[in-house]
Amino acid sequence: MAKGRMRYWKITSEELSGYDYDEKNLLNWEIKCIREPEDSAQFIGVFMYKHGTAYDYESVKGICYFHNNIDRKEVPSITGFLQGKFGGKEMEKGERIFLKDSKEIYSAKDISSLAKEMENKFNTKAIISLEFEGITAEQLKEAGLPEAKLLPIPT
Repeated sequence: MAKGRMRYWKITSEELSGYDYDEKNLLNWEIKCIREPEDSAQFIGVFMYKHGTAYDYESVKGICYFHNNIDRKEVPSITGFLQGKFGGKEMEKGERIFLKDSKEIYSAKDISSLAKEMENKFNTKAIISLEFEGITAEQLKEAGLPEAKLLPIPT
């Protein structure tokens, strides 16, 4: 079976805590923290790309987040919470906040734990996406990731 890029989506923090994948194959992850009612489109998206996130003409390594319909007065508490856990230099670009050179996390346990904390601290429901490269769907299935959550990426 070919090794390619594979994305898993609509994962809960509870499901993720049971996965045991090889961290070196995780390319990026996102925790979308949605506030009820869903139709108000209030959410915080915390994410990290292994090869960095585009910021103007440079690539910034570390944890980032974006916010949608979140009161601006709440943004410093989100930044402070993430900075307190992971450090990094705060850089802002529109609705995105970058924590440059912050601690990077890749394990199912760490990402799941962050998702649970975000749910509790910011009164949200977390939905997680993971994207892998250089690994087969079979290997990921053995690591506990369900085929039902697999979203193949066209090559």
